[in-house]
Parts: sequence; C-alpha cells; structure tokens
Amino acid sequence: MNFTRRKVIGAAGAAAVTAALPGRAFAQGSGPVKIGMSMPQTGSLGAGGQAALLALRMWVEDVNQKGGLLGRKVDFIVYDDQTNPANTPGIYTKLLDVDKVDLLIAPYGTVPTAPIMPLVKQRDLLLMGNFSFQVNHKVQHDKWFNNSPWNDASSWSDGFFKAGQKAGAKSVAILAADQEFAQNLANGARELAKKSGIQSVYDQNYPPSTTDFSSLIRAIRAAKPEMVFVMSYPNDSVAIVRAVNEIGVGSQVQIFGGGMVGLQFTPNMVNLGSQLNGILNYNSYVPGMKYPGVEDFLSRYAKRAAEAKVDPLGFYLPPFNYAIGQILEQASAATKTLDQKKLAAWLHANEVKTIVGPIRWDKNGEWASPRVVQAQFRGVADNNLDQWRKPGKQVVVHPEEYRTGEVATPFEKARSAK
Repeated sequence: MNFTRRKVIGAAGAAAVTAALPGRAFAQGSGPVKIGMSMPQTGSLGAGGQAALLALRMWVEDVNQKGGLLGRKVDFIVYDDQTNPANTPGIYTKLLDVDKVDLLIAPYGTVPTAPIMPLVKQRDLLLMGNFSFQVNHKVQHDKWFNNSPWNDASSWSDGFFKAGQKAGAKSVAILAADQEFAQNLANGARELAKKSGIQSVYDQNYPPSTTDFSSLIRAIRAAKPEMVFVMSYPNDSVAIVRAVNEIGVGSQVQIFGGGMVGLQFTPNMVNLGSQLNGILNYNSYVPGMKYPGVEDFLSRYAKRAAEAKVDPLGFYLPPFNYAIGQILEQASAATKTLDQKKLAAWLHANEVKTIVGPIRWDKNGEWASPRVVQAQFRGVADNNLDQWRKPGKQVVVHPEEYRTGEVATPFEKARSAK
C-alpha cells in the first residue's frame, strides 16, 4: 500500500498534512512534536471525517499560535483510511516507523480503530480514541483514552429504552449492521431489554453491503414491535429512513431510532428533511446545550467549513476532535513531557476541561460520566439548512440535565407533528 505525503486543505485521498503558522518562534529542542492519525476522508464515514479533520487542524493552528506543545511546533500528519479497516494497521505502522510520530490519535469510528488496538498495546503507546465503541473491551490497554460521550452500551441505549418504557412500550425490534460497532451496541441493547423485561419480537443483523431495506422494514412492521432500535452506519441510516417513510412501521410503534450513525451529519439532515420527523436518535451535541467555549468554536468552525466545503454546522464530531487536541495540550503542559507513561498516568488521575465539558476517564479509558444525548427530530422542514442552527428541531429527552422536552409518541403521529 502506497501512502504519499503532500500538503492539502480539506482534501480526500491518502494525504498527510503538516499544519503550523509561519513567523512563530518555537523552541527547537528535538524538533517539532509530530502528531499522527488516519481519518476517513472518503468512504461511508468520509463526510464526518473531513469535518473532524478541519477541527483538528484548527486546534493545531491555535496551539501553535500559543507556542506549540512544550514550546515546540506541532506538525500534524494524517492519512485517509477510506473508512476501510484493512488500511489502518498499515497506516499506523507507517506513522510510527517512517514518520516517527510522537503522539497518536485514533481514526474516527469503531471499525477502523479496532484493528490497530493490538499494535498500540504491543508498543505500549498512548492512543486518543475518537468516537469508537468498546474497542478496548477485550484488549484492555491502559493507555487508551476514548473521547466520546459514552462508555458502555447502557450509556448509549438507556435513554432510548427509558423513553420507550415511559410511553408504555413492552416489546422491541432490533435491526443491526453485521459489523463490530453495531454488534457491540446490539448486544448491549439486547441485555438491557432483557433486564427491563422488554420482549424481543424481531432481531435481525444485515450485511454492511445492504442497500435495499424494504424487506427488513416490512418484516419489522409484521412483527408489531412497540419500539424499534436500529444500529446502522451513515449510508444504511439514510436508506432505512427512506424505507420507513415509504413503507411505515405500524401504528403500535412508540419510538424508532436509537443508534443510527449519519443522521447527525448536516448534509444528511438537510437532504432527508421532513423524513427525519419523529425519529429519536443518539447525538453528541445539539443547539442549546451549553459548554464553555463550544459556541465560539462552532462560530469559527462555520467560517472555515464554508471555505473548505465540509459539514457547515459541525455539531457532531468537530467539537470532540478539537477537544482531543485540548486533552493532549493539558496533559503535556501538566507533566512537562511527552513521555507516554507519564501522560497516561496524569490522564487517569485528572479531569480535563474542554469545549465539550469536563472529562474524566474510568479504568478502561472510557468516559467515567457519559453524556449521550437522545434527541427527537420535530417539525423539520425540507431543504432548509438554517433551521438546524437554532434549538427546537432536535428535542433532547435524555439525559435529564439537558432535557428540552418529552418524547412525542406514537412514532407515526410524531412523524407528522408540527
């Protein structure tokens, strides 16, 4: 596999990027601090990856403006993994053995991250996670620090099931992609349903290559569940929403959604428009949530996103990717070193302040206090970008401290509610 290194702005392809500001005086020492990663800039996660990459570049520019890490310029090296997990081990081996990076950030997503975990543990390296789910569950690497607002399946699914039970639902249909992220989440949802006394009336995995979901939606409709919990990747999520709007899932369904990746991406939200109404789905941030610094970041991001032609709002991934930089910045400043054992020890022992709120990790390197948002799409109009900039189109029903309303049920009625 051939990965070439060249400067690009918001570009796809196997590209490496070096970001620094001219004219800034840096301590020379052992040269720049090299931070490396792969990021899906093409493939099914490419749209999210490009937006996340812009946020990381913004952090590199900001930290270099302040003097870098430990007085040394930050060089940022990134390759496109094409949303292909087969590519990531080779990329990270190259980052370590050829590019000689000092610090690693994981690719966005569970599937591309899982294959590099054995490599990172074998070399005993710090790895900042990036919206993956339970990739350290079996590996148990003590230098893994995920930056995502969940930890286990309960933290992800609990709000959805509580909303369903509050609406009187006693049965569930589960639809999940047959890949690691979705299956980890599905297994947790199955266990949560069992503990809650919720009857499973339909449980189906589908191949990641599936493009036509009409038969699966008809099967769900025939099973007559009162909740439908879906775990899907972006292209699947869009196809499933379209199939549901065409076929329907039955008047008995109280809530529909849960774990659908891609419904947080602005292009999908704009393109699907009113077809999203009624869906209750996980998210990381929606307008109205207050974290110190996040609104300023999003304002700056919006200007840069327009130039780079990436996700114009950037609510889902960009704040968390900028926060990854803040985490590395605070850890290195506190320890005055890039020694990975010392950085890991400090991160295990301390809380960090970021634009997505305070973060502390548990012993597995996941958030000790998860904040997965479950928000319901309401009153969404077609072909309207500006509507998403204000609170109200995504009503937060969980967690309690961010709740902006109650879930509207049943699902078919919520789909047409204004």
